[in-house]
Amino acid sequence: MAAEIADAGTARASTARASTARTGADASIAETAGLTYHGDAELAPGLVDLAVNVRRREPPDWLCAELARTLSGLAAYPGPAPAARAVAARHGRRAEEVLLTAGAAEAFVLIARALRPERAVVVHPQFTEPEAALRAAGHPVHRVLLTPADGFRLTRAIIPEDADLVAVGNPTNPTSVLHPAALLAGLARPGRVLVIDEAFMDAVPGEPETLAGPADVPGLLVIRSLTKTWGLAGLRVGYLLGDPALLERLRGTQPLWAVSTPALAAARACSSPAALAEADAMARASEADRAHLIRLLRTVPGVEVAGNQRAPFVLIHVADGLKVRDELRRRGFAVRRGDTFPGLGPDWLRIAVRETATSDAFAHSLREALSEELT
Repeated sequence: MAAEIADAGTARASTARASTARTGADASIAETAGLTYHGDAELAPGLVDLAVNVRRREPPDWLCAELARTLSGLAAYPGPAPAARAVAARHGRRAEEVLLTAGAAEAFVLIARALRPERAVVVHPQFTEPEAALRAAGHPVHRVLLTPADGFRLTRAIIPEDADLVAVGNPTNPTSVLHPAALLAGLARPGRVLVIDEAFMDAVPGEPETLAGPADVPGLLVIRSLTKTWGLAGLRVGYLLGDPALLERLRGTQPLWAVSTPALAAARACSSPAALAEADAMARASEADRAHLIRLLRTVPGVEVAGNQRAPFVLIHVADGLKVRDELRRRGFAVRRGDTFPGLGPDWLRIAVRETATSDAFAHSLREALSEELT
């Protein structure tokens, strides 16, 4: 069977196997693991960051200059209209089909607060914030768990027909799978809200499976983030695309002036033709770096690379993953544990794609870490 449907209360990923030997990121793993655990918890001074999916260490100079120009105007309240128009033009939509948010995470919270789903379905493994937001708002959540045997690929048949809200990532974090746009559009139904998290879509050259453009898909909400490509995680900027009436319901639950003036400037600047060309060039470079990393990983005994990976991160399976992760930390590398993603266990690790020299050093350390486990 391609997937299992499980109640959120009984399908939590296994997270209780932390040992007393765990290092800094694990100090309170019993309290932090699960839906609220994210890659930044893996980081510590001196470690090479392969755990967080932000693709740049800092924004490019031209974007920093754009942000700096906003500082003299911070006494005024932010006005989102110019940024909404720029984002709309970038996707061939109308401005009323855009809602700017304080990062993609706020978009999930707005959806959970504004809507009242009776049967919300979240497709896992994926980014945990959609489920976390729904649960925090008091909604029961049903999980559809994709399996490694099928390459974590989605099929329409496994989504319950009575689901009135369906959330899925594309490309999906952490599996790196890119689902066909036609397949996702086919999940739409009258009375159903279909939430597609496209936070990493601009890391796929040409964005071939995006639903962000004009589309006659009822109930569709597409979520985008600018933090990953442009090194803006600390600024918090993203947006929703969808039917104006549906967005108006979400806007009604959003705090006033939720998106700051610098974040709105970033949304405008990153929607320009020059920025889009730069993002696509980065995506093509990342694609080559990912291919290099996968080639290296496939030469390491004991490593299984999962699925058809298309995002700027790679999911791998190893024996005794938590101990391997500890060995990697001792060798200077932070990777993302997989067992806090529903549907994955402790032997899954997510590796961010970096430049080839970093991947070379990481593959060497991974080989050593696995050899240490075998002796």
